[in-house]
Amino acid sequence: MNLRSVESLDLPGKRVFIRADLNVPLDDEGNVSDDTRIRESLPTVKLAMDKGARVVLASHLGRPKGKANPKYSLAPVAKRLGELLGRSVPLASDCVGPEVEKEAAVLKDGEILLLENLRFHAEEEKNEPDFARRLAALADVWVNDAFGAAHRAHASTAGMAAFVREKAAGLLLLREVKLLSGLLLNPPSPFVAVIGGAKVSDKLAVLANLLSRADRILVGGAMAYTFLRAQGRQVGHSLVEPDRIPDAASLLGDERAPRKLALPSDHVIAREVKAGAESKPCPEVDIEAGWTGVDIGPRTAARYAEEIERARTIFWNGPMGVFEIPPWNEGTLAVARAVAAATDRGGMSVVGGGDSVAALHAAGVSDRITHVSTGGGASLEFLEGRDLPGIAALR
Repeated sequence: MNLRSVESLDLPGKRVFIRADLNVPLDDEGNVSDDTRIRESLPTVKLAMDKGARVVLASHLGRPKGKANPKYSLAPVAKRLGELLGRSVPLASDCVGPEVEKEAAVLKDGEILLLENLRFHAEEEKNEPDFARRLAALADVWVNDAFGAAHRAHASTAGMAAFVREKAAGLLLLREVKLLSGLLLNPPSPFVAVIGGAKVSDKLAVLANLLSRADRILVGGAMAYTFLRAQGRQVGHSLVEPDRIPDAASLLGDERAPRKLALPSDHVIAREVKAGAESKPCPEVDIEAGWTGVDIGPRTAARYAEEIERARTIFWNGPMGVFEIPPWNEGTLAVARAVAAATDRGGMSVVGGGDSVAALHAAGVSDRITHVSTGGGASLEFLEGRDLPGIAALR
């Protein structure tokens, strides 16, 4: 994919609008509790500043629904970014308007200004041209480094492209595109994809696309129960999307599915999906009435781990069960450890999705993964074969 890199731009003295993805979690005191996305944005920000650019940095945070809300202010991000850069990072009072234009105009070479939350304006998510034009008025160059929002056609991720003189991709976005493209084009075999999570509706398209590329697809999480129902299995009270059963059956009917698509053969089941509820192993595929599947069983976890550890290429998105309630996280942790072990043996691993990344941290193996994607939804849509708006706008 031919995208111009920020490294190729003549940046000294220019105002460079960098759209980053700084949508990070905050704790109860309003401090950044996980700065991964801020750290991942640093290489592009530092490159621009070191080259003498006047950096205008922008992002969204949370879902303020188009209105200013102190709860979603980027002030904690400015504070943490300043700590990481070793310098003060001023936060603008807004992201558009005369006052912000003045603040951007007085920036000196190598300085930085962080704009307030883009989603304080409903026009951002609506991708209104006038709003995109007002954002573009703050800069000479537009750099999109927000891979996590690249699947959204918003003003700052796509619409601005029409109103800037120069545009380029940031270092993080380029890395994401390179590695994910490698999964689709010519991945070293065996290529194992591990797909979990709650809703099969979110993953059907990527599963269909991966059937022609992956050697094995290991399915877990609540989405597995829709597939099991499509096979005529009993799943008790487990989460099922009834309207997706025909789609699941169609996918299972693909001639490649029997040798490529793996489903759980045992489970951990519970009376209720809440902490402290009665639970037990279910050694069979079928789940008895009155019980809910909450994790893949130990036999399935061992089988999946064995296949993962033999892989040379791994993509993982989505937990294997109700990961947030121990001990129903064991299947997910087993996958995390297996992905790390495969990487240690020289395999290439790409992991995306919040719960999967949390599992890597919980298992203490996040530093043993080739690439932890900053965009769960964006990575899935990319692997579906979609042309993401934030990437298309850069061409």
